Amino acid sequence: MNGSVTPVASLAELMTALSAAQPCIIELQTSVACPYSITLPPGFSLTGKDRDRCILSFCNGDGIGLTADNRVAGITLLATPAARAIYTQTGIRDMGRIALSDLVVTGQVSIITRTGTDRLDLAMDSVHVAACDCRRYSEQPQKYGVNVFQGALTVYNFNGDANSRITASLTNITIGAKNAPVLGSGIFVSGFGDQGGWVQLDQLTTGAVHSTGMLPYGTADIITAAVFIVYGANAKQVEHFGEIVTYGVNDMVLDTWGTVQQWIAHAPVVSYGPSGIGFVNFGTVENFVAESDVVTHGLGARGFNQYDGTVRNIRFKSIETFGDGSIGIQVSKPVGTITIDQGITTHGSIGNTLVKGVNMQLPAEAFSVKPGGVVEKLVVGGDLTTHGAKVVSYAVEGGKVGAIDIKGQVLAHGKDSTAVLVANKGSTPLTHVRARAAAGEALVVADGEITDRTGLSTA
Repeated sequence: MNGSVTPVASLAELMTALSAAQPCIIELQTSVACPYSITLPPGFSLTGKDRDRCILSFCNGDGIGLTADNRVAGITLLATPAARAIYTQTGIRDMGRIALSDLVVTGQVSIITRTGTDRLDLAMDSVHVAACDCRRYSEQPQKYGVNVFQGALTVYNFNGDANSRITASLTNITIGAKNAPVLGSGIFVSGFGDQGGWVQLDQLTTGAVHSTGMLPYGTADIITAAVFIVYGANAKQVEHFGEIVTYGVNDMVLDTWGTVQQWIAHAPVVSYGPSGIGFVNFGTVENFVAESDVVTHGLGARGFNQYDGTVRNIRFKSIETFGDGSIGIQVSKPVGTITIDQGITTHGSIGNTLVKGVNMQLPAEAFSVKPGGVVEKLVVGGDLTTHGAKVVSYAVEGGKVGAIDIKGQVLAHGKDSTAVLVANKGSTPLTHVRARAAAGEALVVADGEITDRTGLSTA
């Protein structure tokens, strides 16, 4: 991506520069309106002298097509939100290094490799996608009874060959704005599947991400996420320095079907729509930390779900849910240690929520372990609290909890609600647990086992 600098100040000069015999650095000097998509030949770069006044706009469709060893930096790109502002061409076996930096974009950034492309090294830094509607694209991952919409930023290895690979570093990425989300997912990183077509994500760091799928209420077979690490993707480090927010039906906030070694959210994780989940894991996560609050507002919008795979260590500052059917934490697969620094609070009762592609009725329990779920240790710095009617604050209905340390109380404030339920052959210690129910029962054991009652109080 080296070469001579060719300054351009008009569409005619831009097209002349793109037809040069040798790779060069094309430098925009001013804004240019382009009536058609352009392609950067291999080795060519496109930069701006000043990002704020060097605006490249595309009024009739897609924007810049990338081939191999391209760089785009320091400009503002405007396409219609439903078009691709930046996209990859197909059929090049080795795309070399693609670098995108210091960009403000309207339209999708679509980095997709397909059959015929085996290698891409992608470096992206300081990219903001201001507006995008990516719901129409047909390449969608499918698993667990649902399809996933692509994202405003999409990195997708759609080549199923086991030897194909994208290596990516994505830093300082921001998507949408408060109350002005992109449509579809926000950041989407996916391989072809579980058997081939890989993405090695060395790092992903973000500022604020705001997204929504605009799905109709009751949809059961489509989901989105503000940040989705899908199958075939292996991420070493994912870190969020701004709030991550979703607004609509089935809009997860943080979701993975792949593998993540270290995942840290420094800012709030928030969902406003029905069946949105703060963090849902179907993959393998070594360490997850939410240093700020996880808050969900919609019907059936849960805080954290572990439905497949595992997480070794997971820590939350706090979890609070407001909708009926909105569980704080639910586990149905083996996990390591779960730590909640402050506590979990739910405000709802029984309501509709989406589970593995099926809408069903669930109570807004604070902490729930289902058959197949194993929690090695649960540590809570404050209380487990429910406010709704006919819910349980701490429920082990099948599965097992190995050790427990709840420094506060287990509280059920709602009518006919239970503080602690151990049932369906579930087992848990209740070591030093203080359970209280204002208008229900403090402790119910129904075909379950309490492995340690030391210090248990239900008065």
